[in-house]
Amino acid sequence: MNELDVVEVLLVEDNPHDAEMTIRALTKGNFGHKLHWVKDGVEALDFIHCTGAYAGRHPEHQLRLVLLDLKMPRLNGLDVLRNLKTDPVTNTIPVVVMTSSNEDRDVLESHELGVNGYVQKPVQYQLFMEAVTQIGEYWLSLNQSPSR
Repeated sequence: MNELDVVEVLLVEDNPHDAEMTIRALTKGNFGHKLHWVKDGVEALDFIHCTGAYAGRHPEHQLRLVLLDLKMPRLNGLDVLRNLKTDPVTNTIPVVVMTSSNEDRDVLESHELGVNGYVQKPVQYQLFMEAVTQIGEYWLSLNQSPSR
């Protein structure tokens, strides 16, 4: 079994600083051992659909959570969300948008597309760490997702 087949959390984040803090918070909460980081929406869809650079990954290993930034190069988070939520194979994967955007239209469109949660990234380090830890605790410990 490939190490990418045991990934439970996909972090889709183009900002290395935010990615590092997210990984640190998830690791501190014991949720980081099955995490994979991609830097844009195209790479995220390749990973999820086992195409491109991730063609060797087995699609039957479903993610438990996608942490998704909105403002990214090549393909933005709303387009990724639209793809995931309209595909019967991936529409039950929980997706939490983590973004710096607090624009009403981003919040509304995310919810219209079926996002499971929308979190504006806190600017203060400690608040950011707490928010990510709480997301991890809920989605990876408390929430029960359908099995595939």
